[in-house]
Amino acid sequence: MSTLETRPPATNLPVPDLVTELPGPKARAVIDQDEAVSSPSLTRVYPLVVDHGRGAVITDVDGNRFLDFNAGIGVNATGHAHPDVLAAVHEQVDACLHYCSSDFYHPVHAELCERLAGSVPDGMGPAKVFLANSGTEAVEGALKLARHHTGRPNVIAFYGAFHGRSLGSLSLTSSKAKYRSGFGIVTPGSYHAPFAFDGEVTGADYIRNVLFTHMTEPSDVAAIFVEPVQGEGGYIVPPDGWLQSLRDLCDEHGILLVMDEVQSGIGRTGTMWACEHDGVVPDIITAGKGLASGLPLSAIIARGSIMEWAPGKHGSTFGGNPVACAAALATLDLVERDLMVNAVARGEQLLAGMRALADRQPLITGVRGRGLMIGFDLPDHHTAVALETACFERGLLGLTCGKRGFRFAPPLVITEDEAAIALSIVADACEAVAR
Repeated sequence: MSTLETRPPATNLPVPDLVTELPGPKARAVIDQDEAVSSPSLTRVYPLVVDHGRGAVITDVDGNRFLDFNAGIGVNATGHAHPDVLAAVHEQVDACLHYCSSDFYHPVHAELCERLAGSVPDGMGPAKVFLANSGTEAVEGALKLARHHTGRPNVIAFYGAFHGRSLGSLSLTSSKAKYRSGFGIVTPGSYHAPFAFDGEVTGADYIRNVLFTHMTEPSDVAAIFVEPVQGEGGYIVPPDGWLQSLRDLCDEHGILLVMDEVQSGIGRTGTMWACEHDGVVPDIITAGKGLASGLPLSAIIARGSIMEWAPGKHGSTFGGNPVACAAALATLDLVERDLMVNAVARGEQLLAGMRALADRQPLITGVRGRGLMIGFDLPDHHTAVALETACFERGLLGLTCGKRGFRFAPPLVITEDEAAIALSIVADACEAVAR
């Protein structure tokens, strides 16, 4: 039986189905409670208060049903409450909730590391794996590993990139200035170059002609960090050869190439790793988000010759938690069995549908994507936010990205009918925004 046939049976009910105003009375009560005590740093984009999820459907505390096209920002890869994931979690919960994987051994930890090491692009292995809790932690660890292995101090990332918000990963993040403001000096030795389409000279050419000429000797650069499809920066797919030019530059100067696949990995683009579309082999991959279908888990996957640091050089109390590892193994089974193929089919459907809509709707331009990372542009950021709100009010959960973009990152289990519903809602929401 296929993964799609074993989804939780949520689509026998009408979706979307809005039965109260938004937010409803129960939702308003939770929002008031939350805002009184939660950190104001949290950026809630619309007043959604989740009660439960099944498949690609979210039901809020007032009984409103939404079609989920952000998947918790790309996290719920196998949809909500997939029975295979739940069964794996329950089995592991009954056996052992936690015992620190930094100091002791778990069968499920070893099995997951083996699976991830075996998943790398041809030419990268043999690989070794470190498990952490979040994408930010994976990037922090990769930053440490790159400096440790090369003995070099500097790193390069790209404008528009999002690599996390702890101080090390924040040094690489440049998607929004507000993420950095007020925190003083971030990690020294961090430089940035324009990402694809962000100027006449970008990527390897900019690094060679500007950074290596004016800012840092190549022999001082430990690593280049890049998202193979830029996420929060706008769901930007670089042109053919762009990533390979970075690989060539790294090879020329003994620099490590780190692919941040926290959002683009685990089958989202139709291959296990998005860099596989370009045939580019990295030295290190960071993974997270969709890895464990909603449980906190991330990974640093590196060539074995690079991950050679001694015991105690890096660790994590909760990283590689056995319950999260069990969920990840079930997730990888589902992704490899059906969901990468479904991501290709549904991605093609959404791309074709959005391009057809762009032909008749002047608000929409620049439709792009790979698999189920679909982005398109609006005239400005204000319009993109207005569309985000209009979609929510019609029962579709999407998100903005970049300067004026909008993104689809649904669960990889979405069906043809659900993709068609999303396209219809976006078309209607655009009409409302344009009025």
